[in-house]
Amino acid sequence: MSTLSNTRMEDVAKVSSGPRWFQLYVYKDRGVTRSLVQRAEAAGFTALELTVDAPVLGQREADLRNHFHLPHGLTAANLNAPEFGQVPDLAGHSGLADYFARLQDDNLTWRDVEWLRSITKLPVLVKGVGRGDDAQNAVQSGASGIVVSNHGGRQLDTARPTIRALPEVVEAVAGRVEVLVDGGIRRGTDVLKAIALGARAVQVGRPVLWGLAVEGEAGVRHVLELLRSEFDLAMALCGCRTVGEITRDLIG
Repeated sequence: MSTLSNTRMEDVAKVSSGPRWFQLYVYKDRGVTRSLVQRAEAAGFTALELTVDAPVLGQREADLRNHFHLPHGLTAANLNAPEFGQVPDLAGHSGLADYFARLQDDNLTWRDVEWLRSITKLPVLVKGVGRGDDAQNAVQSGASGIVVSNHGGRQLDTARPTIRALPEVVEAVAGRVEVLVDGGIRRGTDVLKAIALGARAVQVGRPVLWGLAVEGEAGVRHVLELLRSEFDLAMALCGCRTVGEITRDLIG
């Protein structure tokens, strides 16, 4: 669940029986970050994903061209708390950029990962890693997992795709922690390729939103069912009876 979700984490927890992870930014005011962590723990979330690839907001040209803005009535619900002051108006590109500039810490170091670990019992995964040396630093800072991600390609244009960065990160981690990959997962074959290259799991963002936009909850379910059925078919056609049989030699 995103920090910038339009629904409060507590409300999601009330209606969700599955595992819940909370995606987190580090704020200039560490008390704000601590508050979000405490709320996530109290709501039964089981892991934190610290996002480290957005110290500032990228130039999101598609959003500018499309005049993207939140519809009336939607807001960053998790930030509707006294410690945040006025709830940020995220309508339009400038509103989101102002939020990042005003609240988020743009000078993170690996010591901040250590600090986050010190204030929570939840495992901390570092999301936004695209290099082997950064993966090693994350492990040394106590991360329980690595999420190879380029923020959906919206932060730095022409950045290396996650599927290309994944093998380097897996090699650097050398089995010490789990490695996940986020970004570019559109078909079941993408899932198979990611696992073959060493990912423990994948994370899916945009396809879920597309399903939500088309048909609400039923659309999301349909997207996930499509990915699952495509993945099952790809495994069968590759001769893999179990996920454990998906190996690197499947990739040409």
